[in-house]
Amino acid sequence: MAPPAGRSAPGSPARRRAVATDAAARHPRPTREELAAAAQRTIPDVIAPGLDVLFVGINPGLWSAATGWHFARPGNRFWPALHRGGFTPRLLHPSEQDELPGYGLGISNMVARASARADELTPAELLEGAEVLTAKVARHRPRWVAVVGVTAYRIGFARPKAAFGPQPEPLAGARLWVLPNPSGLNAHFTPETLGAAFGELRAAVTAD
Repeated sequence: MAPPAGRSAPGSPARRRAVATDAAARHPRPTREELAAAAQRTIPDVIAPGLDVLFVGINPGLWSAATGWHFARPGNRFWPALHRGGFTPRLLHPSEQDELPGYGLGISNMVARASARADELTPAELLEGAEVLTAKVARHRPRWVAVVGVTAYRIGFARPKAAFGPQPEPLAGARLWVLPNPSGLNAHFTPETLGAAFGELRAAVTAD
């Protein structure tokens, strides 16, 4: 049966976009003052024992620190890539992050403190963050860990020649994968190619 005139079919691309847009409309943008005050803050992980994939960002941006949502800045393409890659049945708004464990997914960060740009982090912070992440993975035991950002992975884990995709060594028993940084500043990847990169991970997780 066709949907009523003027309404999109459930599950259609237009309907998924409408759901995400509605969620965004319910949450006002942080003010300039709120963003400035968010520097150095931390936000909780979205994590549970035995996840299929734990996604690991570099560190929270100011939008994330101000809202408490991972990958919250408008223009960040993590959530669309997650959907394009087949991990979620619809496009989630960052405010819906607590739904992720229901899909077997979680989010953490290499470095906990928020900053305006990831390049404000020091190598020492990334090295320490890798140690903290390793202990976290050993404690929560996800099947896969996906680090979102190859440069942070190379520095934090002392793998200067690491490339995107599966890594030869596990991390505390978990399979390890490196994804592109979904920031809108990363001009090397379009929304389509970023979604395809997430889709490659999804295929590996499903086949494992």
